Amino acid sequence: MLFLFTAALGATFESLSGMDLRTTAQLFSDSKKLKDEPVSEPAIQAGKGAAQDTPPLEEAFDWSQYPAKKVIATGYTAGEESTGKRPGHPSYGITYSGVKVKRDLYSTVAADPEVFPIGTILFIPGYGYGVVADTGSAIKGNKIDLYYETVDEVYKNWGKRTLDVHIIKMGSGKVTEEELTALNEDEAMQVFRQSYLKTAD
Repeated sequence: MLFLFTAALGATFESLSGMDLRTTAQLFSDSKKLKDEPVSEPAIQAGKGAAQDTPPLEEAFDWSQYPAKKVIATGYTAGEESTGKRPGHPSYGITYSGVKVKRDLYSTVAADPEVFPIGTILFIPGYGYGVVADTGSAIKGNKIDLYYETVDEVYKNWGKRTLDVHIIKMGSGKVTEEELTALNEDEAMQVFRQSYLKTAD
């Protein structure tokens, strides 16, 4: 009975998060190791709190286990300068997939669905995780567009870069608000969520 309950729980998690349990277990295992290891002196000097004692995501996991793809990455906002829509428009802040734009540990990003289908989870060094939820007329081929809340944040924090992104999971063509929320509220990743968002501000 316990086995059936555990299997059902695992299947529910996979359907909500879009990540298989092996990937999640690996991330959880790596994050637990980091918590259990003593903090080095340079990290103590650089940080001013517990969140800053955690290494950035770029250094926390072995990203080489995931396929990489070179892309040109730019930034966009929900505003008129990027989407042609103003606040008050019924589609303002709504992505092609139907989810709301979000800047978080798992943020919404735009891509060519022929390259990265909707729902694809990428790790983007310097930005965090991106969930492909949007498309764009200028986003064709190996290009992605990263969501930021303001134009100032786009210029200050990103601009335009050519870099390798890691493909954590290819999408199925859809993504929901529930899946995005489950990813961002994954208990094992909260230490990274807090510290990463502070460094991205």
